[in-house]
Amino acid sequence: MKNSLGSFELNNIYQGDCIELMKNIPESSVDLIFADPPYNLQLNNELYRPNQTKVEAVNDEWDKFNSFEEYDEFSKKWLNECRRILKDTGSIWVIGTYHNIFRLGTIMQNLGFWILNDIIWIKTNPMPNFKGTRFNNAHETLIWAAKSKNSKYTFHYHSLKIFNDDLQMRSDWLIPICQGEERIKVNGKKAHSTQKPEELLYRIIISTSNPDDIVFDPFTGSGTTLAVAKKLGRKFLGFEKDETYVKISKERLEKIKPLEKDLIEIKVEKRLPRIPFGSLVEKGIIEVGETLYSKDLKHQAIVQADGSIVFEKLVGSIHKVSAFILNKERNNGWDFWYVMRDNKLVSINDLRLKYYRECFDVDYFFINDLKKSTLSDAKFSNDKNSSNEMFDTNNGK
Repeated sequence: MKNSLGSFELNNIYQGDCIELMKNIPESSVDLIFADPPYNLQLNNELYRPNQTKVEAVNDEWDKFNSFEEYDEFSKKWLNECRRILKDTGSIWVIGTYHNIFRLGTIMQNLGFWILNDIIWIKTNPMPNFKGTRFNNAHETLIWAAKSKNSKYTFHYHSLKIFNDDLQMRSDWLIPICQGEERIKVNGKKAHSTQKPEELLYRIIISTSNPDDIVFDPFTGSGTTLAVAKKLGRKFLGFEKDETYVKISKERLEKIKPLEKDLIEIKVEKRLPRIPFGSLVEKGIIEVGETLYSKDLKHQAIVQADGSIVFEKLVGSIHKVSAFILNKERNNGWDFWYVMRDNKLVSINDLRLKYYRECFDVDYFFINDLKKSTLSDAKFSNDKNSSNEMFDTNNGK
């Protein structure tokens, strides 16, 4: 197993300027990038609460730029390097606030990145707007992008759907800001002003990468990306300019124990092989000459040796014949036809599932979705409301 990336040892963090260090990473070698760059907040004054206690705001030197032009130039350089080292099958996440995210989005598109989603991280416990001069800023925006329009990026759609109680994962994520024991402190003060919650990185890494993939963070900070990557069995590499943050990250990583491999394997995304109706016929599960029935018993069709069925004078597949009966352009015949077993109607789809269980290892498969799946020329999707299927002709792998 390869344990290095160019001149860098994997599962490590290096101190230095990320733009210069990235030049030593081979082209198209990284699977997933998470970047939390400087926000360029342009804060000029100290901020105080109504009780006159000072707010620990982001006023670090690394967040200060002399102009928008200087910030843009800096952003172009590190994003260009990120695109160079990103695999065609990989993707990048960039997080920011209203101060910088729109500038970053424009730069990313100009460089050739293909934006897949913008995710709104809604902070359930945001810092109040103490001056009362604006709306309470309760979210940050993440841009999820592929290297190009034709990239076959990783996206574990079904895993995320299970994660979200069998509902499609939406683009608005309710996650609290880093707090409690997770917040790293030094001498009672925050070690890093913009430490991200592990929950946020957990969702990103588990949804858009695979075990043993290489996860890279050019602005490691307190090490959240690397810590979660290690926990989830990914290889990782991080760069950080500040020596103190490097030390904090390394100490944090030493305490992380990776999860067992069997627990992080993406099992529900595995696909069962396509089993056509004809396979049930040639196996004898459904016999040649047997009668198929509609659920209401109003319609009958006879099974032919080639897997076609005959309804009155019409010959065709289980899908086309059922569509004709229902006066529809298309229909999923697996859900329409039944056979008679012991004087009881049995769905041919149930027979198909039984065939899968007997002939394949289906413990790791998403059987419930299989009942709705496209394993036929009916070309039905599991979820007709899927934004990928409705709007995106470039689905991820």
